[in-house]
Amino acid sequence: MMDAPVFIGIDVSKARLDVALHPTGMPFTVPHDEAGIATIVQRVRPLLPAGIVLEATGGLEVLLSGALATAGLPVAVVNPRHVRNFARAIGRLAKTDALDAQILAQFAEAVRPTCRPLPDASAQQLAALITRRRQLVEMLTAEKNRRSSAPRTMRSQIQQHIDWLQQHVRQLDQELTTAVQASPMWREHDELLQSVPGIGPVVTRTLLAELPELGTLTRRQIAALVGVAPLNHDSGTFRGKRTVWGGRATVRAALYMGALVAARHNRVLKAFYQRLRQAGKAPKVALTACMRKLLTMLNAMLKHRTPWRESSAPTP
Repeated sequence: MMDAPVFIGIDVSKARLDVALHPTGMPFTVPHDEAGIATIVQRVRPLLPAGIVLEATGGLEVLLSGALATAGLPVAVVNPRHVRNFARAIGRLAKTDALDAQILAQFAEAVRPTCRPLPDASAQQLAALITRRRQLVEMLTAEKNRRSSAPRTMRSQIQQHIDWLQQHVRQLDQELTTAVQASPMWREHDELLQSVPGIGPVVTRTLLAELPELGTLTRRQIAALVGVAPLNHDSGTFRGKRTVWGGRATVRAALYMGALVAARHNRVLKAFYQRLRQAGKAPKVALTACMRKLLTMLNAMLKHRTPWRESSAPTP
């Protein structure tokens, strides 16, 4: 009789890593440092696990997931909301680090999440630059909002911070340009994507860093992955509104800005948006449809390696 497959859940915190083995095996805890990560790899590799699951924790999971993937182990980084919903569904409402690791191991067995390839070092660096730029822009927006209502004595100080933030955003833009130009593949993809009216460097670099699947999936798969595919809400004879939900929020935010510009300056998407509005669709509904159409076009362009041509816009 064959042994039951082993599934492993690892709860990641700043100070420690809690490891649970399912269905059998003693849980253990190690410090969250290089020695602790090496211990985990050494102890779980002989078990030949069928799946290892970690939650996305704002970057704390990167070193561990990288070490596991490099060791040839099947690791998947999942959305914490999915795991918490799973825990509620099986009646596990208590929450500790050790319990979370057990839930992750059970989630690994029940759901069998797909183990996607880990981004290489250059892709991780590009994603880090994009994330830092987004953080600086958010701070810049907040400081500009504060300046208008701040006392006069504080405005010069706020302006100095605004100037500093703007300078560093420009520096990051230059670093992003250098990173993209250093890769022949990224350079080609960047040029293809920016050939679309309404798509600028911020959108293209967000897509390159955070949506590497672009150009490799079908239009339905890529729309579902990003979170712009309409989801049914029906029951019996009731037909609810279709809504979009989930997916990659940072990619969706970049696509929103791209669709907003394209709906004004891209003749194909502008006509599409106006047609939806004339049919009675709400502005946000029409704009979401433009996001999905834009994503479909970009996906087809990279798949077939064809630049934008208005006379024959790419089709799925």
